[in-house]
Amino acid sequence: MTPPIALARTAPRGECLNPESVAALMAEACPPEDYRARRILLIVPDGTRTAPVGLIFKSLHRQIAPVVRSLDVLVALGTHQPMSEDAICQRLEITPDERQSAYRRVRFFNHAWNNPAVLERVGVISSEEINALSGGLFAMEVPIEVNRLVFDYDRVIIIGPVFPHEVAGISGGNKYLFPGVGGPSILNFFHWLAAVITNPMVIGRKSNPVRRVIDRAGSMVKVDKFCFCLVVDEGGLAGVFAGTPENAWNSAGDLSRQRHIVYKNHPFHTVLSCAPPMYDELWTGGKCMYKLEPVLADGGELIIYAPHIAEICVSHRQTIEAVGYHCRDYFLKQWDRFKHYPWGVMAHCTNVFGIGTYENGIENPRARVTLATRIPPDKCRQVNLGYRDPDSIRLDDFAHRESEGFLLVPKAGEMLYQLANPPRWAGGPNNEAKP
Repeated sequence: MTPPIALARTAPRGECLNPESVAALMAEACPPEDYRARRILLIVPDGTRTAPVGLIFKSLHRQIAPVVRSLDVLVALGTHQPMSEDAICQRLEITPDERQSAYRRVRFFNHAWNNPAVLERVGVISSEEINALSGGLFAMEVPIEVNRLVFDYDRVIIIGPVFPHEVAGISGGNKYLFPGVGGPSILNFFHWLAAVITNPMVIGRKSNPVRRVIDRAGSMVKVDKFCFCLVVDEGGLAGVFAGTPENAWNSAGDLSRQRHIVYKNHPFHTVLSCAPPMYDELWTGGKCMYKLEPVLADGGELIIYAPHIAEICVSHRQTIEAVGYHCRDYFLKQWDRFKHYPWGVMAHCTNVFGIGTYENGIENPRARVTLATRIPPDKCRQVNLGYRDPDSIRLDDFAHRESEGFLLVPKAGEMLYQLANPPRWAGGPNNEAKP
């Protein structure tokens, strides 16, 4: 039985949940007798999300694997690259030997968003409903497709972290269905919806048009769904919430807004945003811009420092090279020229570029974005971003200089930075994203 409200375990600030506390929650949330002879599919994130997914997976496996008919794993890739068997083992925190012994019956699947053969249409959100959900920004039919694998099981269990997010406002819950294991139509639509609203006006906000669309699409997937939402803090687990994708996410989102937003009293003219190794291309490394744009001063420069990144995006390289990185209005005011490109890719391009204007054929960015990566300077110029040689950058030159207008973020991409008194373009003067 799914609880009417989310079951929860949380740790005081500065502390982490221990495995015993997590196991106690798992025992309460998923008693083995409820799973006897049932087929269970776990949906988990790929390696671009920080969370002890393995702790939950192994605890759940210990608890219900002896009684279930099957227990398999589907990786919610969205449009990210497929994971190898070894990479999935790392995501689940199991060794190769354990894979061949304790977990040998568990099958691994990668989602394939662009393969019609693995997708099933579950309905269409009408233009009238899209108009209402989007606050009048769009009025169009949106087909809803999901990986048909979810219908081969008696229960789908989502396991994943919750963070501020540039598209959904706060990630988690039904977002692991859409775009996690969803099809291209819904993915492209709500990514562009978020881009039209703009990243600073969406990110960190629980209530927004994109989340309403995601939850509406989730309601159309008529399977038994359960969810473990994880909130990480300081490298440990600050909270676990178990319930429906909606009620577990709602509770986890409140804790995320408390733990994952850093407030600054003034903007910074130079931000060095360091991408961790889990972002292996700019497609995911763009989060180093999304989470820091709200504290970047007008006319300033944000540097994405990632010496390990040499690729813009394997899946969407051609589209990005064709359209380039630009502000929202560059695309909207030339819509006939760009409307046939995948909207989700254009959303990425405008979110990385940031706020700006486009008037009389001239684009004026509010601030500059520079790549300090292994992407060559001519490629950076081609896609309309700045370039710095990553070998020329010394982190010490940016450290401990916040009073001078420099901000160094050693691990960017998950914590959201906002101003205590944000400007209008970021939701001021009364910013709803502030807890």
